[in-house]
Amino acid sequence: MIEDPDQNLKYLGLLALGKILKHHPKAVQAHKELVMGCLDDRDESIRLRSLDLIYGMVNRKNLVEIIKKLMLHVDSAEGSGYRDELVSKIMEICCQNNYQNVVNFEWYISILVDLTRVEGTRHGKQIADQLLDVAIRVRAVRPFAVKQMARVLENMHVLAQKTHRNGVCEVLYAAAWICGEFASLLDDVEASLKAMLVPRVLALPGHIQSVFVQNGIKLYAYYLKKKDEEEEDEDEEEEDGITKLLQDKMPLFISSPDLEVQERASCVLQILKYMPKMKEKGAELAEELAELFEGELNPVAPKAQKKVPLPEGLDLDKWINDPPSESSDEEEFSMETAFLAQEKKKPRTREEVEEEEEELEKKREARRQSQLSNPHYLQSSSKKIKSSDGVDRIPVASLKLDIPLKIETDFKIETATSSKKKSKKKRRGRRGKGDRQSSDEEEVSRGRQRVDITTEEMPEGAVASDGEGEGKRRGVPDGVGDPHRALDIDLEKPLEADEVLPVRTHRVVTSKTVEKESGEKKKKDKKKKVGK
Repeated sequence: MIEDPDQNLKYLGLLALGKILKHHPKAVQAHKELVMGCLDDRDESIRLRSLDLIYGMVNRKNLVEIIKKLMLHVDSAEGSGYRDELVSKIMEICCQNNYQNVVNFEWYISILVDLTRVEGTRHGKQIADQLLDVAIRVRAVRPFAVKQMARVLENMHVLAQKTHRNGVCEVLYAAAWICGEFASLLDDVEASLKAMLVPRVLALPGHIQSVFVQNGIKLYAYYLKKKDEEEEDEDEEEEDGITKLLQDKMPLFISSPDLEVQERASCVLQILKYMPKMKEKGAELAEELAELFEGELNPVAPKAQKKVPLPEGLDLDKWINDPPSESSDEEEFSMETAFLAQEKKKPRTREEVEEEEEELEKKREARRQSQLSNPHYLQSSSKKIKSSDGVDRIPVASLKLDIPLKIETDFKIETATSSKKKSKKKRRGRRGKGDRQSSDEEEVSRGRQRVDITTEEMPEGAVASDGEGEGKRRGVPDGVGDPHRALDIDLEKPLEADEVLPVRTHRVVTSKTVEKESGEKKKKDKKKKVGK
């Protein structure tokens, strides 16, 4: 159906493959080339449906090839809607299941930087989040990420023009934060600092300006500390020049309409005014200023809190202090309860209660009369039992049963324990010329940087809990968020005894069963005659 020239049949074929993909992914992977060919179709709905299929067909071997083809389609895509969908799908494919298919994160950083050059994209926030996530979680890729973000800051004039919501200007947020947080990895700290203070920054949204101000002082602190360690006479003039530059630029941020930008710029300006005064007195504050921003932000796994081992002798259920006595609880009362105690209501007399009932009865009667005279109100012909009659007026019939009303059930809920998968022996396959990797894949697979959740994002002494075997093998705890876990099913393996569904069979009647049933029938007839 996918090869059919009829667009409707082609769409139905892709829709059917999408449903098959959830249960038998291997069967759909055989049609990868056909699905990739649908990306060139003139119908946008068919292109979008094929994108959904590609998401479930990606693995470590074909990731680079698929992303390369999708990037070519991004350049030649017509229409901003389809182009944005391509950009979003590229990032979703690469980051699915904790980047389990990405073997070289430098390649992925380059892809994200290339996506910032897409004209009119509205996924700038998503690109910025991916850059921050990779730079924080993958230590080996940080030097490369810092260099790329420094180049982004130098070419700010390209991105600063697109200030619409979720535009590419959001990438500048990630670029400034990464350069400020990992300032020790920058090749030229002074150039990056000057790039953050250009007048074009004032045209950016307020939350991006605040990050520029905060990370500008980070770079300034690291710059002073680095110059103090070198101890050269020429550096004093450079330090004074950088300080003067910051003092001249901060008043521009103070006049920003964003309150966060104003507050941060005011704090930075006061620090800059305080530094020369202390320097004249002979005090060196460079090291102290750098200590304000020292410390590394480590990634934390979602289940890290559960994995923290309890120290020996710690009982979480034991009281830290002596439990409060009941008398102390009674003595403690709030001001509200004190006022309520003083303003206790007097008990109502019997006459007051009767007067209230008479008023209520008058209101009920007036409401009934208004309903009777209202032509738009439908009257009910059936008689209803009044609420005032009480429960005792309801007729109740007693039931006499010869057989006790008792229900016995033998229903039991049984859970079929899934049998452990047997490890399959590795089969030696023939390797021909068609199995050679392309030059692009070899470059990507040179350096392998994996997101190590167990060691880096888990606390010390963490032990894997039950049911995490699947997740550990994939790099995802418990395999959560993996929509294609069916890839691990061996379709050639026969079913176990507890996996076979019961099949209905016809009852086979033989001469013995007929004789047995006739004998039982005669015994029942004899018992009935004796009873009479």
